Amino acid sequence: MASSTRASSLLLHSHKTNHFIFSLNPKKPSLFHSFPSLSSPSFSLSLSSSPSPSTSSTITRVSTVPLEYVPPAPDSNNFQQEISRLKTLRLKLSTSKTLKQKLKVLNSDSKVKHFLNTKGFERVLGSLGLGLNELFLVKCLVAAGQDHVFDMGFGEREEDGLRSSVKTALYALVEMIEKWDVNNGGSGGKEGFAKSQKGSVLVDEESGDLKKLLKILGEIEEFYDCIGGIIGYQIMVLELLAQSSVEMQTTNHSQHVHESMDCHFLEIHPPTGCDLSQSTEYASQAALWGIEGLPDLGEIYPLGGSADRLGLVDPDTGECLPAAMLPYCGRTLLEGLIRDLQAREFLYFKLYGKQCITPVAIMTSSAKNNQEHITSLCERLGWFGRGRSSFQLFEQPLVPTVSADDGRWLVRKPFVPVCKPGGHGVIWKLAYDKGIFQWFYDHGRKGATVRQVSNVVAATDVTLLALAGIGLHHGKKLGFASCKRNSGATEGINVLIEKKNLDGKWAYGLSCIEYTEFDKFGISSGPRSPDSLQAEFPANTNILYVDLPSAKLVGSTRSERSLPGIVLNTKKSVVYMDYFGNRHSVPGGRLECTMQNIADNFLNTYSSRCYKDVEDKLDTFIVYNERRRVTSSAKKKRKHADMSLHQTPDGSLLDIMRNAYDLLLQCDIDLPEVEGNDKYVDSRPPFLIFLHPALGPLWEVTRQKFHGGSISKGSELQIEVAEFLWRNVQVAIS
Repeated sequence: MASSTRASSLLLHSHKTNHFIFSLNPKKPSLFHSFPSLSSPSFSLSLSSSPSPSTSSTITRVSTVPLEYVPPAPDSNNFQQEISRLKTLRLKLSTSKTLKQKLKVLNSDSKVKHFLNTKGFERVLGSLGLGLNELFLVKCLVAAGQDHVFDMGFGEREEDGLRSSVKTALYALVEMIEKWDVNNGGSGGKEGFAKSQKGSVLVDEESGDLKKLLKILGEIEEFYDCIGGIIGYQIMVLELLAQSSVEMQTTNHSQHVHESMDCHFLEIHPPTGCDLSQSTEYASQAALWGIEGLPDLGEIYPLGGSADRLGLVDPDTGECLPAAMLPYCGRTLLEGLIRDLQAREFLYFKLYGKQCITPVAIMTSSAKNNQEHITSLCERLGWFGRGRSSFQLFEQPLVPTVSADDGRWLVRKPFVPVCKPGGHGVIWKLAYDKGIFQWFYDHGRKGATVRQVSNVVAATDVTLLALAGIGLHHGKKLGFASCKRNSGATEGINVLIEKKNLDGKWAYGLSCIEYTEFDKFGISSGPRSPDSLQAEFPANTNILYVDLPSAKLVGSTRSERSLPGIVLNTKKSVVYMDYFGNRHSVPGGRLECTMQNIADNFLNTYSSRCYKDVEDKLDTFIVYNERRRVTSSAKKKRKHADMSLHQTPDGSLLDIMRNAYDLLLQCDIDLPEVEGNDKYVDSRPPFLIFLHPALGPLWEVTRQKFHGGSISKGSELQIEVAEFLWRNVQVAIS
């Protein structure tokens, strides 16, 4: 029994190999050897000192029971105290001109002092061979109250000066390493530790994790420099959590909105806009403006999202894949976007006899190896025959997820915070930082259309061309393509904002309210009733026209304005696996920006209130069309036995079939109607019709190529050519 107990010890010293093993599970050695646990209440301004560690001759044992901790929600005073401390620190850092001065400021911070003064920590930190910039990043993380990222605690906290057995083991380990280094002349063993010449005590895998962490921290510090880097990120997190706490307790939504948006008065109205399905002549004219303006247009695809709801997995490798790689109608979603673009370019060629190759900027991320997969796909397909120079890929940074209770970063294992992309709204600042706007200018572009990869119908008929045409022709700064909002959809709404600023001027403009923010405006986010407030407003679809100089101006501002629509959605839990294989579901979220809320920077101001006809004068605009010609998304995996097809690949395919029905019916072709989604939960559509978009893409053009005939139920028709003539064809089989 004694030998068995000794064998299960979690802190071993091997005389043969001269290296240590530390584990919370005998089968899964720890990757953490250097940093003892520093978990502490996130907003505590004074940390209790730890008692002396046990001697190296003592065998420290640690329970293998999975650690679970659910911290109590802090009161608003804790938030405000921590926010105040961090703002003071941010101000001091902003006035420091050199890196050494910034490090001096950080070294004087109470949390950093405690971190460095804890036994062994300063020495171990020094042994890692970090440069000044890397030390700066580490100390910023500690100063932000996130020292547990270097910790084995997984949410444990020190209370009343007591230490858990995990911390005891870690402190013992640090002391043993110190004595072992002295006894061995600092040379260490050849195995287990990736010791640098300066005496690092990290194993190879842990060293890799540290490098990745430093890369993430560096990207956060660089990208969020407009709000104060890592420190500013945490301030924003805490401010939004504090704001959310206040919102839960307030009953006067309007007063709270006025305070948060710095205005005396604010109202939202349903936008009027042009309905392309009704004003057909104007729609055709606007689409022609879009075709004429194609040489002035670029294309922007925000593809950096993690697409967790889609649950796409490589069947051969088991690797999680980004949404752009979803096989859809015989090709990936990204290929579908390029086909739609090439169809517009082909129509331009037919009308004007000149070739136009549109530059495409794609925002990626490292989530699910997004950047690598998209680059590999483009290379495999020869950059779609367009040339590598017509594409520009730029990678958005990953950001840490935080607990909704206290704003602490969630951690899988030491050095590995749970990170996700920071929302598609980072695209404007990132495009400026990475030179994307200048790249578009070098291609002679003035504006751009923006669409998401999961929306498979955005380029149907006149929608995208009319949107771009109106934007270019009338010199608008931003345009939305919208439609009727579906009940229960996880989508925001487009609104006409009317507000009286603190300076007494009235501001007007079109914008968006995300569904996660409905409560703030007193809008019910539940099932829609005919008389509900959300029933009045159209859907936000994230199909945009943007004036490039105007967007660049926003992205270049060294302020929070360059990060539009910052939200912290904590209504859903963050689900992740720790390195023991334990599944965690924690209420939390991450800082996200919403790209369509760049519109908030384009409000027009007037000296007095405008009571009517204000929309035509604005720098922002909106167009409408039938929903299935504007948005239908393949962004959610259909669950087994799920009776809803909404936002699934199956549901979006039905909308493509409905569009084919609408188009061919106008060509006097007889074919069965596509009914509601509920009719096809367990059965196939009445037909499968796939028409190459270059047959149009405007239906006015496509209708010239089809006339008469019929397509019977159960038939399949696929046409992969641009020039085609159909006259009274009867299709009864595939």
